[in-house]
Amino acid sequence: MKNNEITGLKMEPFIRSDQYNFIRYEIKKLVQAHVTSRDPDVLNALKASSFENINNLFLTLNEKQLLLMNEVIELKDEIQAEQLVKHLKSLVRPFTKTTEKTVTKLFPKAKKLKIPSFDEMDFRDFSYISWYDIRSERKYLIIELNGKLIGFQGTFRGNVKGICAICNRHEDVGLFMTSVKSGVDTYTNRGNYICKDSVKCNQNITTLDKLYDFIEILKK
Repeated sequence: MKNNEITGLKMEPFIRSDQYNFIRYEIKKLVQAHVTSRDPDVLNALKASSFENINNLFLTLNEKQLLLMNEVIELKDEIQAEQLVKHLKSLVRPFTKTTEKTVTKLFPKAKKLKIPSFDEMDFRDFSYISWYDIRSERKYLIIELNGKLIGFQGTFRGNVKGICAICNRHEDVGLFMTSVKSGVDTYTNRGNYICKDSVKCNQNITTLDKLYDFIEILKK
């Protein structure tokens, strides 16, 4: 089946944002390999590795989805890659629609909270939502866990180069700390260094493992 036939197949969105980022990374690697190497053994080995890596992202793939992933590893040039990446983006499941009402429910004690304009956001680009409110000097995070949105708020201090606890990349990070109830009348501060720029952080995420680890730290 030709590339234009593959991208013309009708499919329901089935890719998470982090999976889309991972596949884009594999596509970039494959296209670059065709530029730098003509050795068929090297290219076939890379194709096999990419196919395994991509398929491991999903529990199951139906016939159409499998055809699409097969098309990914057959990419050879940037024009093909751009076309397929655009099609893959149309198959990304967006983060749960977030509104001002959603934020109010998640952070009922936050008064006069400055909420970002969600209308301008493409929710397919996000594995989590975050923003910094200058007025309260607090950073807010909205994360989806087991089909339910949960919110965390805390202080955010510093601006240094380091490894982000969420995307696991070397970026401009700060220390996010939130207060967690640890007893009847006692609270404990917990947190870690995360990206200052949450949009860039989301672009870096290729697996949700670190995000879930971070959530566990905050929930303990």
